[in-house]
Amino acid sequence: MTGLIILLVLLGLLAVGIILIYNALVQKRALVENGWSDIEVQLKRRSDLIPRLVETVKGYASHERNVFREIVEARNSALAAGNDVKRRGGAEYNVAAQTPRLLALKEDYPELKSNQNFLDLQAELTETEDKIEMARRFYNGAVREMNIKVKSVPSNLVAKPFGFVPQPFFEIEPADRAVPDVSFD
Repeated sequence: MTGLIILLVLLGLLAVGIILIYNALVQKRALVENGWSDIEVQLKRRSDLIPRLVETVKGYASHERNVFREIVEARNSALAAGNDVKRRGGAEYNVAAQTPRLLALKEDYPELKSNQNFLDLQAELTETEDKIEMARRFYNGAVREMNIKVKSVPSNLVAKPFGFVPQPFFEIEPADRAVPDVSFD
């Protein structure tokens, strides 16, 4: 009889342990999803700002069509990447790399520096880039915590049967880590 009670207590403890681990994994997955959602919001904000900024600058820099075309192509490529974290990371890096070229046009057009609409959009874009960086750090931190939990014993014994898998980090491509050349010539 005592053996049966001990067995039931052990099974109860095991069930509680599995429930606690499962709940911790659900919490980590929710943080990852929240982090990705935050990134999506900021990327959408940047994506919406770029056409407004391009239109504002176009009036002053009508012969700079190449810069406009490249930034719009980079933006469209990023939007087409969807929720594929690896593809989206590379595509968004290309958008971020093109943005300084657009903002650098103000050096060639002094009257653009005083255009309040341009200045407001530029400040908003700069703020959005900062928010994207913060959201990416939060997401990558949540992914790190999730991946540790998914790969660690004993939670890995619960993670696999319930479909919890390691998540990808939001990173730029290794070739894109080089500092881009910026020329005002």
